Amino acid sequence: MTASAWQRNLDGLDLDQAGSEIGEMLGADGSDLTARLIAGGRSNLTYGLTDGTNKWVLRRQPLGHVLPTAHDMAREFRVINALAPTEVPVPHAITLVEDASVIGSPFYLMDFVDGRSLRTLDEVSDWSEADGRACSNELVGVLASIHEVEPETVGLGDFGRPEGYMQRQVGRWAKQWDQNATAPLPQVDDLISRLQNSVPAHSDATIVHGDYRLDNTMIHPTDPGEVVAVVDWEMSTLGDPLADLGLLILYWGDVSGAIAAGAAPATSGPGFLSADEVAEAYSRRSGRDLDNIDFYTTFAHFKLAVILEGIHKRYLQGKTVGEGFAQIGSLVPLLVDSAQQIADSSSLPGLRARS
Repeated sequence: MTASAWQRNLDGLDLDQAGSEIGEMLGADGSDLTARLIAGGRSNLTYGLTDGTNKWVLRRQPLGHVLPTAHDMAREFRVINALAPTEVPVPHAITLVEDASVIGSPFYLMDFVDGRSLRTLDEVSDWSEADGRACSNELVGVLASIHEVEPETVGLGDFGRPEGYMQRQVGRWAKQWDQNATAPLPQVDDLISRLQNSVPAHSDATIVHGDYRLDNTMIHPTDPGEVVAVVDWEMSTLGDPLADLGLLILYWGDVSGAIAAGAAPATSGPGFLSADEVAEAYSRRSGRDLDNIDFYTTFAHFKLAVILEGIHKRYLQGKTVGEGFAQIGSLVPLLVDSAQQIADSSSLPGLRARS
């Protein structure tokens, strides 16, 4: 999906109606504001705003079919604010608006960050091997930095319930599958059972992003080795940091990552670490062992399958904004099959055993 043209009114953001109020929040003339849908954002909607001189970003919930506890604007806004004084690069959050009457949904405003959101191999075709390696190491380092933040020191001590996090995550996404499913997929029940039987007994507790991957970061326009912002914090909480690593591995150049990106992923470019090397680099940086990594990568596939099924449901309802949604539904069984393949070959008995 490419960014739309600058317009006064878009699906989900009517500046003829809301421009004056939004302009006041930004210290700008609301009559000068135009917006465009930014590339990506198949969950919450992200718009660029400009008055012709300055730029900002607006985030709001998707149109229609919003699951309970999902797409929480206040949650995103809170964590970005909290992380501002840390080493984790985040945009400057301006204001949160929980009154849905302004644009039809709660939303928040933040400063525009000049950076590149990278998804496909074509977007890094001019990078050298040194660029790919620098980007890889930076992504691992930023993820470790997120997990190193002490929640209490930034006012996030009550941001989640880390005890029993993964057990609840399996249950939560199983429930959301039931709410999202547009067609029967019997192998999901087996996968859920295997995940429930293999939840690690012990885990660390840190801030987790919940959807950490290359295209949820902004890379410096000229320095591949610098992440200038981590974005899309809608699923952040306190929990098991290896859940973030499992999802990062999913997106990192394996078959399912390529499927989910819709093309060969940028991380398959020259110099990028392999998925195994990413895991090893994270383990070295964080000091965490990866004995149970198969559980986390299997869960990541399942979680993404549920997310994509929810997007597919919104597409069928005519509630998606932008392009690139028609094939989303076909990816769901492929992700579930990949999850089962990882589980089948795992050394973890509970994960390997079919129900």
